[in-house]
Amino acid sequence: MTTVSISLTDIDKIKQFVNDVTKFDYDFDLVSGRYVIDAKSIMGIFSLDLSKPIELNIHTEENIDEILKALEPYLVK
Repeated sequence: MTTVSISLTDIDKIKQFVNDVTKFDYDFDLVSGRYVIDAKSIMGIFSLDLSKPIELNIHTEENIDEILKALEPYLVK
């Protein structure tokens, strides 16, 4: 499993993020405090506090470079 911090600041960015992660056949979880939601659920994302960066857990080690490249616009550095 790989964990990265991401920032989802507006509706268009959230929609594009969901489209990007659904292209992969792996599980992605967003973690904010004690809440863990499926990153492919747009309704779940809107239930989180998006005013600060949130953690994304990527449940695979396969193709991790390809996944991180696709997620580049959302990563917090």
